[in-house]
Amino acid sequence: MSRYLQLNNGNKIPHIGFGTWELGRSQAANVVYHALKAGFRLIDTAYLYRNEKEVGEGIEQWLDEDPENNKRSEVFYTTKLWDTQFGYENAKRSIQRAIDQVQGLEYIDLLLMHSPNGGPRVRKETYQAMQEAVDQGLVKQLGVSSWGEAHLKELFSWDGLKHKPVVNQIELSPWCMRERLVDFCHKNEILTEAYSPLARGGRFNEEAVKSIAKSKGVTPAQVLLRWSIQKGHIPIPKTQTIGRLPENIDVFGFELSDQEVGQLDHPNEHDHTDWDVVNVP
Repeated sequence: MSRYLQLNNGNKIPHIGFGTWELGRSQAANVVYHALKAGFRLIDTAYLYRNEKEVGEGIEQWLDEDPENNKRSEVFYTTKLWDTQFGYENAKRSIQRAIDQVQGLEYIDLLLMHSPNGGPRVRKETYQAMQEAVDQGLVKQLGVSSWGEAHLKELFSWDGLKHKPVVNQIELSPWCMRERLVDFCHKNEILTEAYSPLARGGRFNEEAVKSIAKSKGVTPAQVLLRWSIQKGHIPIPKTQTIGRLPENIDVFGFELSDQEVGQLDHPNEHDHTDWDVVNVP
């Protein structure tokens, strides 16, 4: 299983990332630095998280530590525009602000719309501003988050679409599989990033999770992350505990059988642990 996946524009993205939601400003830089030390290369933040500057500082610390071997091109920095930043002019200002927060990184690898909220006109205006940021070299590629099939079809039918979204970041776990949406994304060459891939730890004691973990000699968290990877998703686990970072990325040395994947699958459940806006108009 490759540690990288190919995006629809030909670029590559790490097959697992580190999420920084709920990572406070006082600790973000240090935890991100250690995430990179542990082997993570995709770092995911957002305006909503209020830690973009500190996340950037953590990345810069890692880059500055060993400039010969730690290259900016190895890091895949992702941030997101929040609902209050939508609309053409507003988004343009917000993108510049996002760049200013991480000046030492020079550019944003992936910029997402954090939700489909705002309606068709606002979505298109925001996406237009994002496309211009790509044309200006401020951003490498674009994506969306928590978008449903209808939102993506609307975007595809827009005659102003120039830079197709490369990912849709949605909540995904064995208890929130969203099979129809995932299938639609993959058929349209949009990768699925899984936030809350560990179901916030609430399913670690499920019998199937525990038994598989025991048989593999791994942790329940590693089982769920491996499930996500084998489904073709890019899991974005988060933790504030530095000691868990090596464990969370150590998911390429074992494989789940088809039977084990089937034991974990719950296609008829829709137990999301966070907001669910994929069906908003």
